[in-house]
Amino acid sequence: MPHAELGPIAVHLPEMVETNEMLAQQYPRWDLQLIAEKTGIHQRHLAAPNETAADLAVLAAEKLIAENQINRNEIDFVLFCTQTPDYPLPTTSCLIQDRLGLSTRCGALDFNLGCSGFVYGLALVDGLIQSGAAKKVLLLTAETYSKYIDPEDRSLRTIFGDGAAATYLTASDHQSLWGFQFGSDGSGGDMLLVGDGGGRPEQDAIKPRHRKRWKSRLYMDGPSLINFTVEAIPHLVDEILETNGLSDSEIDLYLFHQATWKMLDQLRNRMDVSEDRLPIELSDIGNTVSCTLPILIDRMRQKGRLDNETTNMLVGFGVGLSWAGCLWRDAYSLRQS
Repeated sequence: MPHAELGPIAVHLPEMVETNEMLAQQYPRWDLQLIAEKTGIHQRHLAAPNETAADLAVLAAEKLIAENQINRNEIDFVLFCTQTPDYPLPTTSCLIQDRLGLSTRCGALDFNLGCSGFVYGLALVDGLIQSGAAKKVLLLTAETYSKYIDPEDRSLRTIFGDGAAATYLTASDHQSLWGFQFGSDGSGGDMLLVGDGGGRPEQDAIKPRHRKRWKSRLYMDGPSLINFTVEAIPHLVDEILETNGLSDSEIDLYLFHQATWKMLDQLRNRMDVSEDRLPIELSDIGNTVSCTLPILIDRMRQKGRLDNETTNMLVGFGVGLSWAGCLWRDAYSLRQS
């Protein structure tokens, strides 16, 4: 039976960069040093006013195709993960298929997931390939959360950055992705939400968990999200290890969604994992939501930290509430070495 193999990744970040120093000049009352100590973030890339998540995804995909000499006519499925689509309808992935010049026999599907979206996407691709429905899949993640954030909202503006990643997955006889586990808890939907713009009348919409302090369309209850994460994710990790007959010492790298430094550091402490085994790479890009994991993988590859002998755990968690994890060995890096 064929399995999905995680191949090359291309990342595209918007040209506009916003640094903490720039924010300090604009808002001198903001304690940017304290904020940076908690978040670990010193700058973010922001989409231009007329630039959408689809625009970023197309640029990442074109980069991926050009750098890896991919025959776009052989791509038989496009999956697009975003919470900032161009339109409520039509499906953004169909528009991306046309913009990339892919075959009209190529399947196209959007799915609305945030911080867990990349791991969910890997599972969807693996299912498509195992079923024989696809052989070569383009998994795109792109977010422009900045469009939901009021300029004066220091709690969100200092955290979220925009970006896109394109990941190419192909059928392989070797299983390098396995042990998928998922979780969801919609009772926490009021922790991180945009409550307008959908079909639900405003008077019936989900209300923020606590008083909304800022004018942003996006609301986030950071403390509750941290509490959820430090409780749910160690249990998920333990379940994946136990189900697959592994111990913590057999995991080389824990590649987690890059939320904030504080959240990841608490997970390190809770799991008793060293800094080297649970890397943090968000200082220069911020929290890019569904894009953090492919960006992290790309950076670990560039640093030579991944190979076919390295057993890693990929974990995403956040808005929904939603979480997912799996095990992975990087067969692609072995062939590139």
